[in-house]
Amino acid sequence: MRLRIFTEPQQGAGYEDQLQVAQAAERLGFDAFFRSDHYLRMGDGDPEPGPTDSWVTLGALARETHTIRLGTLVTAATFRLPGPLAISVAQVDQMSGGRVEFGFGTGWFDAEHKAYGIPFPPLGERFARFEEQLEIITGLWTTKPGETYSFEGAYYRLADSPALPKPAQHPRPPVIIGGTGAKRTPRIAAKFADEYNVPFNSLEETTAAFGRVREACAAAGRRSIVFSAAQVVCVGADEAEIARRAAAIGREVSELRENGLAGTPEEVLDKIGKFAGAGSERLYLQVLDLSDLDHLELIAAEIMPHV
Repeated sequence: MRLRIFTEPQQGAGYEDQLQVAQAAERLGFDAFFRSDHYLRMGDGDPEPGPTDSWVTLGALARETHTIRLGTLVTAATFRLPGPLAISVAQVDQMSGGRVEFGFGTGWFDAEHKAYGIPFPPLGERFARFEEQLEIITGLWTTKPGETYSFEGAYYRLADSPALPKPAQHPRPPVIIGGTGAKRTPRIAAKFADEYNVPFNSLEETTAAFGRVREACAAAGRRSIVFSAAQVVCVGADEAEIARRAAAIGREVSELRENGLAGTPEEVLDKIGKFAGAGSERLYLQVLDLSDLDHLELIAAEIMPHV
């Protein structure tokens, strides 16, 4: 099991906050630093300092880290055109020396689209655009040097693109697709994804979602795909420390124990083992208090060596 740090900067973190967490995660031996792709805070609270762009941030982190993997859970297809997005991700992959992983989704948070003037089509159209974007982005990355790429779809048309720049990774950065949809998501994951992620669901729901994607992969002739899950994390050496960390993120300990990875290191290790039993090879630990680097230290010291 590989442990990855996952942050939600739209909740109140600037670049320097993300940098200190990414560098601490690298120093402590976590497998990756990931961030969300949102332009608006969710829920009540101070909206300052405002959003940071995910790929601008990851480009900077690419130059200020050295070994840790970098990525998004997940880039919203509604935010960017597929051609320019392929350029941005390929450039960050080059800047990082080939450490980028591309989490990609349809986009879902209507309020942030209204706040920043971003079109937000109905769900069916968002899925159709999402699938065309996956075709285009992966097609641009995998076009052989010296050849051109063209695409004719219902929403996007590309003609004789030089398909540059190329990412550092060959044939392309890993693609991560998530969600728990019963039909479209498994089919799209089986077609495009290197990794399938189930975010913030129970062990039972996660196991069922993994099963649907396994079936879709078998139907598509896929031999392998990486399974992963994302869970909020709140670990403490004792009950007082667990309660302090839960209060800092506005959550109840009992709720976090039920719906996340919360409790003592022993409790969290037990639940991690259950996700591993379901087939998860990676866990994205959603860290909501980016100022609490001691939290990362505890996880690295007491949990990471045992998974």
